[in-house]
Amino acid sequence: MLKLNSIEVTYLNVIRVLHGVSMAVEDGTIVALLGANGAGKSTTLKAISGLLHVEEGEVTDGSIEWNGQRIDKNNAEEIGKLGLVQALEGRRVFGHLTTEENLMVGAFNRSDRNAIKQDLDMVYNYFPRLKDLRTNIGGYLSGGEQQMLVIGRAMMATPKLMMLDEPSLGLAPLLVEEIYDIIKRFNTEQKTSVLLVEQNVRIALSIAHYGYVMENGRIVLDGTADFLKNNEDIKEFYIGLSAMGTKKSYREVKHYKRRKRWL
Repeated sequence: MLKLNSIEVTYLNVIRVLHGVSMAVEDGTIVALLGANGAGKSTTLKAISGLLHVEEGEVTDGSIEWNGQRIDKNNAEEIGKLGLVQALEGRRVFGHLTTEENLMVGAFNRSDRNAIKQDLDMVYNYFPRLKDLRTNIGGYLSGGEQQMLVIGRAMMATPKLMMLDEPSLGLAPLLVEEIYDIIKRFNTEQKTSVLLVEQNVRIALSIAHYGYVMENGRIVLDGTADFLKNNEDIKEFYIGLSAMGTKKSYREVKHYKRRKRWL
């Protein structure tokens, strides 16, 4: 189980980005961290995975615990060995490596070398397209294929918690549906916990068990996926539906802050 206990994150000892964020990911569940661009979602993931230090950021207050062990002072490699794996936003593949070589990079930290071939077959089962492209150079894959590759590479690390940052970004709706179906299957079949950062609230809540809404570095609302899907503020401000279920234009909701009930 992952627990964030009132964490604050500061960059360069000056810029505070997260303000007392508390949340939890229970074993075997999918948790969605929702919010607009710039809310602090990616920073939260980097605080968990240990990647903050690369950007001169640090957890300056509070704590992060994994199965009761405090990890916010650990480096990224130590955290990765515990089974917490992050797939970064922006489909960051190794452009000069083949598809299969990219996937094998995900297994570099593993000691159970005999099981790697079996897990490679597992990834190809989830993403048959990657098997067809296994000898193709990663940098020449389409955006959707690269997103599959990034998620497949995270799967190859046999994560206990897989953190995905904006997996729907820039993809066609049908492809987004396909990728989310695979994430749900992976969670169900492998019992792997998933922490999902998304701006696409509708698709995230379609597979999540629980969700948190973040704004300006703070958690402003949380609850089960069903609760959030039926919350009038979520429907209006994040899905673009009025109380009557009709779509609202950006012009109608762009000044929403003054009417949010949680502020």
